[in-house]
Amino acid sequence: MNSKKKYKVGYTCGVFDLFHVGHLNLLERCKSMCDILIVGICNDDYVRNIKKKEPVFPENDRLRILNSIGIVDKAYLVDIETTNDKMIALEKFHFDVLFSGDDWKGSERYNKTEKDFAKLGVSIEYLPYTKGISSTQIKEKL
Repeated sequence: MNSKKKYKVGYTCGVFDLFHVGHLNLLERCKSMCDILIVGICNDDYVRNIKKKEPVFPENDRLRILNSIGIVDKAYLVDIETTNDKMIALEKFHFDVLFSGDDWKGSERYNKTEKDFAKLGVSIEYLPYTKGISSTQIKEKL
């Protein structure tokens, strides 16, 4: 059975610290729309310097977890530049769709990215976050 998915190669990026069901829901939604799912794992430098947080699990552990999940075809560590500039991510990973949280929709950065991607035939799919769970909430509970 060869069901045709909307996209060939999809890409999403995140910290994926304290892997939880919200992460799994996101990845399952992404994979349901593409044949190949590539995941960028924000490196520790990004978490410390951009998010201003200390990761609970180091980058190589987070990478190993994502690479072990069957719905992820390949996960890679990505640096600050690749995380912040989706055109660099596109050059590295050659995707035809970027999956992003719906909180970015309409932002100046993503409006520009949408225009840049449209010229190249690349789409952005905005996905909702799972309500009631986040790594931050888990840390607060602990």
